[in-house]
Amino acid sequence: MLFAKKNEIAHAETTVQARAKINLTLDVTGKRADGYHTVEMVMQSVALHDQVRVAITHGEKKPRGIVLTCTLPYLPVDERNLAYRAAELFYQRTGVLCGTCAIHIEKRIPMAAGLAGGSSDAAAVLRALNELHATGLTDEELCAMGLALGADVPYCIRGGTMLAEGIGEVLSPLAPMPHCWVVLCKPPFGVSTKDVYQAIDAIEIAQRPDTAGLCAALEQGDLTGVCSRLSNVMELVTATKRRQIGEIKAFLGANGAIGALMSGSGPTVYGLFAEEGRARTAAKMLSRRFADTFLTETV
Repeated sequence: MLFAKKNEIAHAETTVQARAKINLTLDVTGKRADGYHTVEMVMQSVALHDQVRVAITHGEKKPRGIVLTCTLPYLPVDERNLAYRAAELFYQRTGVLCGTCAIHIEKRIPMAAGLAGGSSDAAAVLRALNELHATGLTDEELCAMGLALGADVPYCIRGGTMLAEGIGEVLSPLAPMPHCWVVLCKPPFGVSTKDVYQAIDAIEIAQRPDTAGLCAALEQGDLTGVCSRLSNVMELVTATKRRQIGEIKAFLGANGAIGALMSGSGPTVYGLFAEEGRARTAAKMLSRRFADTFLTETV
């Protein structure tokens, strides 16, 4: 823990990469009495990330509490921001003296995109504060704290290739995803996850993801087998309302992707490529129409 002697200012800081995630499968399996939906999904980290810098200072005459800044001027920097609430929760749960906690987010992951950008920022803040204050919380304890912020936060704390069940908080590590290149493309609109979940209650899901088959393909290191089983029931809602999602998927498939899917509740579509050159070319072509296009890779 960081201590300051009388009349002495103590300062420490760290920077954490808050990685985006994609869904390899996403199935909605039910709805609990409290209104939360249960899911079964396989999630994968990619290299695209926000840069989250957290600095703590003790010993100031006028400590400022939590101060959040961001490279996006329109992003809220108060209690409406999940990263801010993560810091609040950390100090509430641990009882650690706050002093000044300055958080700066260099935003690279697009917002309302189905890539867990906000959840990943919150997870990064929890990990950073655990390190800076030497509180020694385990991943399990951090995940339990993160769950109070959102269902995706526990996964973002852990990362990698994971099967998520329950409301997304029951995590089981899977065999690592075979390395591949990923083209992410977000159409110029956002999607409300809450609205998509409400809409899917009224839809009969005829074909569900073969999550077990995808997990088996991961065990075998079979990238083609993984790509042939990409599936997301949320497309039944989002893709039918926004034709651009289907157009991006079709473009990626026609330009070298061995698999393409919408991530999360959307609207971001990703394509998986075995060859960097083909991925780079597809990303360049898509970027002419869609500004939020990124070339990245699995990690």
